[in-house]
Amino acid sequence: MRNYAMKNIRNIALVGSSNAGKTTVIEQILFNNKMTTRVGKINDGNTALDFDADEIERKMSLMTSIAYVDIKDIRINLADSPGYGDFIGDQIAVAQAVETVMIVTNAAAGFEVGLERAIDLLDGTSATKAILVNKMDLENADYFKVLDTLRENAGISAAPILIPIGKENTFKGVVDVVKGKAFVDGKYTDIPAEAKDDYEKAVASLMESVAETDEDLLNSYLENGELSPEDIQKGLQKALSEGQIVPAFCCSATTNVGVDALVDAMIEYLPSPESKGTMKVLKDDKADNIVCKPDGEVYAYVFKSLVDPNMGEIAYVRVFSGTIKSGLDIFIPERDSKDKVSSMYYFIGKNRNDASELRAGEIGGLVKLKVAKGLNTIVSQGSKISHLPVKLPTPVFWQSIRAVNQNDEDKIGQALAKLLSEDPTINSSMNTETHENVIAGIGEQQVALVQKRLRSRYKVEADIKSPRIPYKETITGKSDHKYRHKKQSGGKGQYGEVYFRISPMERGEGFKFINSIVGGTIPSNFIPAIEKGLNETMEKGIIAGYNVVDICVDVYFGSYHDVDSSEMAFKIASSMCLKEGFNMAKPILLEPIYLVDIIIPNEYLGDVMGDISTRRGKIQGMEQIGKKQILKATMPLAELFGYYPNLKSLTQGRGLFEQKFSHYEKLPEEIAKGIIESYHSPEE
Repeated sequence: MRNYAMKNIRNIALVGSSNAGKTTVIEQILFNNKMTTRVGKINDGNTALDFDADEIERKMSLMTSIAYVDIKDIRINLADSPGYGDFIGDQIAVAQAVETVMIVTNAAAGFEVGLERAIDLLDGTSATKAILVNKMDLENADYFKVLDTLRENAGISAAPILIPIGKENTFKGVVDVVKGKAFVDGKYTDIPAEAKDDYEKAVASLMESVAETDEDLLNSYLENGELSPEDIQKGLQKALSEGQIVPAFCCSATTNVGVDALVDAMIEYLPSPESKGTMKVLKDDKADNIVCKPDGEVYAYVFKSLVDPNMGEIAYVRVFSGTIKSGLDIFIPERDSKDKVSSMYYFIGKNRNDASELRAGEIGGLVKLKVAKGLNTIVSQGSKISHLPVKLPTPVFWQSIRAVNQNDEDKIGQALAKLLSEDPTINSSMNTETHENVIAGIGEQQVALVQKRLRSRYKVEADIKSPRIPYKETITGKSDHKYRHKKQSGGKGQYGEVYFRISPMERGEGFKFINSIVGGTIPSNFIPAIEKGLNETMEKGIIAGYNVVDICVDVYFGSYHDVDSSEMAFKIASSMCLKEGFNMAKPILLEPIYLVDIIIPNEYLGDVMGDISTRRGKIQGMEQIGKKQILKATMPLAELFGYYPNLKSLTQGRGLFEQKFSHYEKLPEEIAKGIIESYHSPEE
């Protein structure tokens, strides 16, 4: 296939709320430009982009898919990202790979939760933002009301570039404000009378917005009272490449009204890789810039990894600089490992065409990379550059997972690793304290999909449930205790006696062992066995089966037998002395406490604050940002595990939170009593 100059490429990611019509927009664009032979329908399960079996079953996008459109000497690369909140990590990742992030909204749906979250999470990305108001044919569809809503709720003052002709079931075309022409029935024509007033307002607003981005244009505007169409287009292109203006477009993908005009606008107004020019990177762990060009240093970014049942692992990549060819030896700085390029393709959903190389500005797929995964950089071996770190949402939903069948225990680890490589916002780790494999993600549906794919792809049945809380045991008092281990059963017996002073330490200080033996009452060669007995007992727990922390044990006296004493005898004596002495020193349970930032719209503040109190949370402060409040609180992990579904319920899906571990503190006695009794009950 032909290569395209950087100035002739447009890379655009469609993001936004679920059900805004992102997939349908791309399906219609592909069909109109003869890249596909039919317009796929989501309800029919035959779209080019939602090709995964789970996407077909659920009738929604679950992962980023890519496609391309060739129009004369222009290539438009399009990425379709899922809008459902649990899979929004794909939107963040793909935003790093494109010049334009097009936020698609439903013309009749208002300020939806998914739209709000996409705007919030994409804030700060370097890509140009654009608004596409889709579904203009629906009842109650209102283009200008949507733009007003975005201004009021998100602070986005979008500049209309395409405005509608007609509304709802009379929506029949669009006006290109820059050209001053209407696009109706597949061709450009004069603006009809019904759209003239809207056009006059839009072009006046656009002139002002463009003029404010450039000093020369501003002087011309102030002098003449207007800008020429040529100046508007030139100024708009420059302002969009610099991210100074957010353009707004409209269409109805299902009726195919305005879609071709949208494609023309993508080509004529949205930035190309060449217009962006440079890229911010890390070089030797310091911020730097590189010039992006086809003959420059190789620099590419993997924005999505997926496993295809036929092709194996596929990495969707954006090449920012240099040229990638088959057989090229590459380096992945995030993994400090080498890799090698094998085959590469251009993709339209699951369908592919061979690519001889991927040049700067292009998007494609690399097959059978062994090292590179999502959010990884691809550079030449010996290069010192890497992609800037991408901030992802912190986990808000946790589940422990294990194989139902013992025979699958070995398989589940490898299968999980492959599945989790497809989504950067979900991870798994072994909790060494509770001995559970815990999946941490950003929603219930995300975790449920992992469980389903373990079964469908890898034939592994898995159980998921709420994880155990990694409580810890400690003491608040002191004790002085002795224990003699003596056993005689014919032949050599067992004998060891220890005297311990057991005392609490400051929180977080761990464990301190003191050897105060003098006069050889316990031979020095048995002291390590005493310490080992202590460590093993502390690891297993004493009152409830959790790690013992923050205690000091001083062995100060004891006795031994020349024949019967052994390391094992002193290890047993040490363990039993600690268990008995620990119970005499006012033992308590400690629970993990997390710092939580809860981001909510102002109207839910009272309900959320009340709910925090019922969860033993403590509000530390508040911060107002726009129309949202950030509640800063501490909350026990036991309450945090089930908090996200409840927060969504309280805020109609609009609440978010971020968390990080803070400290351990005493568990309330009534709760601790239940845990201890459960541990010692016969059922356990």
